[in-house]
Amino acid sequence: MGKYTSLSEAINDLTKKGYTYNFNIKEDCIECAENQNQLQPEEFLIDEKHRFQEMSDVDNESVLYAISSKDGKLKGLLVNAYGIYADYASFKLVQKLNRPEK
Repeated sequence: MGKYTSLSEAINDLTKKGYTYNFNIKEDCIECAENQNQLQPEEFLIDEKHRFQEMSDVDNESVLYAISSKDGKLKGLLVNAYGIYADYASFKLVQKLNRPEK
């Protein structure tokens, strides 16, 4: 797992590695809008997690997740402002996203 210097660099590289779908956080799952698939926490793996902080704004931190479905049919990215999902996502989903990096 290489270190990236920017969010855009990470997105470009991971897209080349096959993470082509975009995921969004819903209350108790993540959703792929392109094909209307929803994955519960037990149905996906977090392959990589990268944090980015803008030097000009130390409060602006984002997290990029490289996610794959356990059946191998979906690989995509989830970008989120760090900690924002905690307000409305289920405890089970937040636990999954907050697991320590490998």
